[in-house]
Amino acid sequence: MSSHHEFIPSNEVYASSFEKGGLTLPPKKQLIVVTCMDARIEPLSQIGIELGEAHIIRNAGGSAQEALRSIVISQRLLGTNQVAVFRHTDCGMLTFTNEQIRDKIVSAASGDAAVAQAVNAIDFLPFPTLEESVKADVQFLKENPLVLEGTTLTGWIYNVHTGKVKQIV
Repeated sequence: MSSHHEFIPSNEVYASSFEKGGLTLPPKKQLIVVTCMDARIEPLSQIGIELGEAHIIRNAGGSAQEALRSIVISQRLLGTNQVAVFRHTDCGMLTFTNEQIRDKIVSAASGDAAVAQAVNAIDFLPFPTLEESVKADVQFLKENPLVLEGTTLTGWIYNVHTGKVKQIV
């Protein structure tokens, strides 16, 4: 059975005790957390954030480059002034290069030229080391003219085996 069949019954349980309808649109802590889409990551409880306190932007690897559009909207329209970039141990983004994933997709498409053209236009943003990738993303945000001046930028690594975080930047 597909997981989507569980959405309605699970939501009924959730909605039956829901008391958060009065939360404001801007996040209370004026914070953005950029983190990975990995199913082992649950950023709210892992760093003590409550619903309504932060914008959580998730993508493969927790890339600040990919999250830039959302960061700009969050800052310019909703008043955030802090960005925390989180990576995690055992991230899948450490396991391949752009060339490897492109080759895999192209070979599975049996010579489909449209697939080859489309996949070659994508930078999948893999990275070879955690700490350096955190530092590079924080630097990217510091240098980007779309990120508001005075924004507090930090970089972190979450350990999926211990549950602990470590500040890198």
